[in-house]
Amino acid sequence: MVLTNGTRVSGFLLLGFSKNPHLQLLQAFLFLVMYILALTSNFIIITITPLDEQLQSPMYYFLKQLSLLDASFISVTIPQYIDNSLTGNGYISYAQCMLTVFFFTFLAWAEVAILTVMSYDRYVAICFPLHYELIMDPRKCKRDLTAVWVSGGISGTLYTYVTLSLTFCKAKVIHQFFCDVSQIVKLSCSNDYLAVDRVDIVVIWAAFACFISIAFSYTHIFSTVLRIPSAEGRSKVFSTCLPHLFVVSFFLSSGMCANLKPTSDSSTTLDLLLPIFYTVIPPILNLVIYSLRNETMKRAIQKLMLDREFTERKMVFQRH
Repeated sequence: MVLTNGTRVSGFLLLGFSKNPHLQLLQAFLFLVMYILALTSNFIIITITPLDEQLQSPMYYFLKQLSLLDASFISVTIPQYIDNSLTGNGYISYAQCMLTVFFFTFLAWAEVAILTVMSYDRYVAICFPLHYELIMDPRKCKRDLTAVWVSGGISGTLYTYVTLSLTFCKAKVIHQFFCDVSQIVKLSCSNDYLAVDRVDIVVIWAAFACFISIAFSYTHIFSTVLRIPSAEGRSKVFSTCLPHLFVVSFFLSSGMCANLKPTSDSSTTLDLLLPIFYTVIPPILNLVIYSLRNETMKRAIQKLMLDREFTERKMVFQRH
């Protein structure tokens, strides 16, 4: 039941990208491939960072946490959409939708927070190399990580609380492939949406503060790098900073475009596509982005693959 008149509802209908059964199957296949790629790439990072001795610095500690967040973030929306496409049924229960709202807003903010912490880590490493180990000691790293998860939990709790308070007067049809807060708000009655707007304002200001912090960090980083006389030294610094800067820019710019663009009652193709740019693509590209110009990551991955191949050969030899 997705229709109601001024009541808190039993469920919603997710329209997704197409009503054509053949296109839905194709979409399910494409999203399944992307989902498997995302999980595989992030689990590789999660696996190799604790095992390799050269990947024990705070940078890789936070990278492992980013990969964990990315694997969780994409798992909030994509499996549900794949199931809906395969069954041809876009129905999602009210409880499932609220859980999606909580984990989506929780993990989305945690991503912003971890990217900010990673920017600060690069700033300290490059601008204060002699004091790096003192400033970014294990206790501080754990405190920073705790702040990331707690702030994410606060964001998720606030958004879920105000969404639960909404009363709906329209058909419970969401023009998106997941339970997006901005789409749910369009279905609410009278001034119910004002509570969501107040949370939006708080989160936007907090995100702006993170953006300023990231901009400050990279301004000083590039200023310091340009003063390095050795071309090899500059290249080594850029190899660790540019991948992270790309991820930050891609995630924040696509997220800001999706959330700050004017809303309308009728959804456009852009409304459907924008969430893909910050929910699906970054998790898929993590392994490529962070290993493409990072020799330490490349060597760790090669070592992992060679060790695995050696172990498999040894087991075959022992059997014979």
